[in-house]
Amino acid sequence: MELSIVKACGVLKLPSATFYRQPKDWRKADSEVIDGLNEVPRKPPQSGFWKCYTRLRLQGVKWNHKRVYRVYCLMGLNLKRRAKRVLPKRDPKPLAVIDYPNKQWALNFMYDTLYCGKSFRTLSVIDEGTRECLAIEVDTSLPAQRVVRVLEQLKEERGLPHQIRVDNDPELISATLTDWCEEHNIELAYTKPSKATEKWFC
Repeated sequence: MELSIVKACGVLKLPSATFYRQPKDWRKADSEVIDGLNEVPRKPPQSGFWKCYTRLRLQGVKWNHKRVYRVYCLMGLNLKRRAKRVLPKRDPKPLAVIDYPNKQWALNFMYDTLYCGKSFRTLSVIDEGTRECLAIEVDTSLPAQRVVRVLEQLKEERGLPHQIRVDNDPELISATLTDWCEEHNIELAYTKPSKATEKWFC
């Protein structure tokens, strides 16, 4: 609008010093901080900013933590804070056992360690009516797909139950297992919080 710079800055309430200030490349201005953060070993990667900053201070640098954190975020090293997973509300089923085979099953994971120190897991499938162990799957990793595979094998051998009692393990609350149970008209009975032993009620 053919205004002078002084008048234009006055209309926008912008200091003229801000208008004349030349933009700076933060990569050049903070190159030493970038080099320092790249040299800091971040193991494990979830160590976060304060552990990195502490390692820098132990190396003798005197940078302000606010400057280091600004560069830390500009480099994309900041991680999202882990939020506690909230389980959906479920109605626990009463502890009523039908004294008849192939009506109610219970799934449970157990853990142990080999002599060499490597851990492994076991998946046990129990018939609550007869207290018979239908299957035990052992491996170092048992995701939800393996749980479904074990149930598919039992389906061919002896059919499927009307109800399966499980706790809140990640593999047992996954969409893979819940969708499979809905497809086969199987009711999932969840135990009460902190009452994992209810699966073996019989």
